[in-house]
Amino acid sequence: MKVVIVSLVLLFFCSCQNSSQNNPLDKLAVLDVKLGTPDYGEWRFEHPESKQSFEKYCAIKPVTISSKQKVIYLQPIGNFTPEEHEIVVKTVEYVGLFFQLETKLLPIVTEDAIPSNKKRMNSGIEQLDASFIINEILPKKIPDDGIVIMAITAKDLYPNENWNYVFGLASYKKRTGISSFNRFLTDNDYTLCLNRISKTAVHEIGHMFSISHCQNAVCLMNGVNHLPESDTKPNAMCSECLKKLSWNLKYDDVKRLKELANFLKVNHLDKDALILQKQVKAIN
Repeated sequence: MKVVIVSLVLLFFCSCQNSSQNNPLDKLAVLDVKLGTPDYGEWRFEHPESKQSFEKYCAIKPVTISSKQKVIYLQPIGNFTPEEHEIVVKTVEYVGLFFQLETKLLPIVTEDAIPSNKKRMNSGIEQLDASFIINEILPKKIPDDGIVIMAITAKDLYPNENWNYVFGLASYKKRTGISSFNRFLTDNDYTLCLNRISKTAVHEIGHMFSISHCQNAVCLMNGVNHLPESDTKPNAMCSECLKKLSWNLKYDDVKRLKELANFLKVNHLDKDALILQKQVKAIN
């Protein structure tokens, strides 16, 4: 038995090691933007975290798809205006392209499903308990073929009584998460709102696929504490986080980047589309 276990460990280690050697995505490292010293109030200033290398990611045996569980589900919660509903639909499309997995929108869950003691008023804004939603509601909603489920809402969120608000929250173990665009709609700028909610949604789903906050470069997977900090982050992963996701989900890297760049360009998110176009050029 010991020989079998050792052999399996060596096989897994060699598989990860081979994946990190001569990886086309290593060419993207020249495009990575180095992280600077965090300012007071930013995520890395408030939350020191250890770096999750590609090798460490492989070693933890991250959440991944199987023949029976390979669909991402988005669960809308609460009411939406027609413009907000369009953002939800586009977010579903973006998530599918980002992870190269079938992504489906579930029927709306009304706010009545959330008990009154899991709601609160904060500075005149009604908030929903994000922890209750990801731990109690979503595990019962995910279909059998679902690998992860992400709720999306126009209502504001809080994770516990000690926090003011969060843009999103995810549970690694339960494969559940939630994102809110309540604070993302500025001056009725729905293009900006789409950029913000799509980044938040794939960031949280990235966590559900076991990717930690990025300490490697300026990246979609960086932790953020507030909206101005979030707006400095690109709608693109750095070279190291891309290696993790690609190794896990086994998709065509060039196809994925081209499809994402096209989505961003069509939706007038040209700055981030340019980043992805440069990544395509670097590995092509």
